[in-house]
Amino acid sequence: MKNKHTLLAAALLCCVSPTFAADDSTAKAVPDFLMPMVSSSEPPPTKEHLAFRAIYQLNDSMFDIYNHSLKVYQANIKARVPLIMALFSGKGGRFILYRPGQAPLEAPSVPVIYQINKSVGHCAMATYACVAPYIANPTADLSWVRLMKVYNLEITMAKETIKNLDITPEQQALLQDTLAKILAFQDACLKNGTFTYAEVEAYARGVEPNIEQLVAIASGAQVSHWFNVMTEWKALLGKDWDKAYGLSNSIYVARQNNILFSVLVQFFGEKAMNDRLLLLETTDFQTTPEEMMEAFARIVGDRVLGQVFFNNDRLMDYELLGFGGRAAIEKEMAARGEKALLPPLVPFNSTQWPMRIDPASGSGPKSFDDLHKAGLLKR
Repeated sequence: MKNKHTLLAAALLCCVSPTFAADDSTAKAVPDFLMPMVSSSEPPPTKEHLAFRAIYQLNDSMFDIYNHSLKVYQANIKARVPLIMALFSGKGGRFILYRPGQAPLEAPSVPVIYQINKSVGHCAMATYACVAPYIANPTADLSWVRLMKVYNLEITMAKETIKNLDITPEQQALLQDTLAKILAFQDACLKNGTFTYAEVEAYARGVEPNIEQLVAIASGAQVSHWFNVMTEWKALLGKDWDKAYGLSNSIYVARQNNILFSVLVQFFGEKAMNDRLLLLETTDFQTTPEEMMEAFARIVGDRVLGQVFFNNDRLMDYELLGFGGRAAIEKEMAARGEKALLPPLVPFNSTQWPMRIDPASGSGPKSFDDLHKAGLLKR
C-alpha cells in the first residue's frame, strides 16, 4: 500500500499545480501524503494578479508567433535577394555571399601577415595586462611571476621562428625588434622580482611606435584583401547588385572605426547606409551567420510592420517606446529645473554614418597623428 501511495503521489506531482493554500475542508478531504503537492504556504493570487498574468501572457505568446514569422522571413530573404555578410573574426573577418537559389559562397581568409602582426601587437599589451593588477605592490603577490615565465618562454620560442616566415625582411625586422623589447622588459621584471609603474610606462611607450607600424601593416593587408573580394563579388552579381543587402557586426570598441563595415560602404555607397547596408551591434567580437541572419530578418520584418501600422517603413528601426520616453524624460528633467540630455531627432530614413561622426561633439586628438602633433606620443 505504501508503494501504491508513493506512485500515486509521484504521478500527481506532474499534473497538479500548487497554486492555492489548503483550507480546513481541503485538509480533511486530501490525504496527508498529497498535501505538499497540492497546497502552498503562499496566499491565493488576487483577481488583479490573475488579470495581470492573463494580459502579460499575450506578450509572452507574441514571441512564439514572432519567432515563427522570422523563419518565414529568413527563407523569403534567401530566396529573393543577394546578401553579403561581413563578420569579425580573429583572422581578419569572414565574408559570405548569399545568392538566391545557390549555396553560400565564403571568401578566402585575409593573408596571414594580418594575424602575425596582430598577434605580436597583442603580445605587447598582454605583457602589460600580466603586471597591471600588481603595480601597487608587486612583491606582495607574486602570481604575475608564473604567468610571465610561461609567456616569456612562448615569446622566446616565437621569436626564434620569425626567420622561417614568408614575409619581407623589413617585416621580419619589425617583429624581431618588437618581441625583443617585450622580452627585455619581462626579463628585467623576473630578474628583479618586482617592477615600478615608471618602468611599466617606459616599456609601453617604448614599444608603442612598433605597435603603430604593426597596425598599419595588418590593416593594410586586411583592407586590400576585402577590396579585392568585394570587387569580384560586385562584378559577379551584376545587375542584381542594386538590390543586394550588406551586413556587418560590431562590438562597442569597433563602432567608430569598423573596418569591415567601412569597406562595405565604399562599394554600397552612402545612400545604401542604414537602408540596404546595416551595422548590427553584437555583444561578442565574433558572432555566427545564423545569428546575423535572424537579426536581419527581424529588421526587415519590422520595416514591413512599420509600413502597415504607421505608414513608414523605417519608424521601427528606432525604439518605439523611445518616442514616449523622450517626452517623459524631458518632463522629469524640467521638473528638476534642468535640460534633458537626449540625441537629436533625425529623419527615419537617415543615411548618416551609424557611429560618432560630428567633430563638434568633443575636443582633443582624433588619430595617431594628432597624438604625435600634440606631443603625447613620440615616434
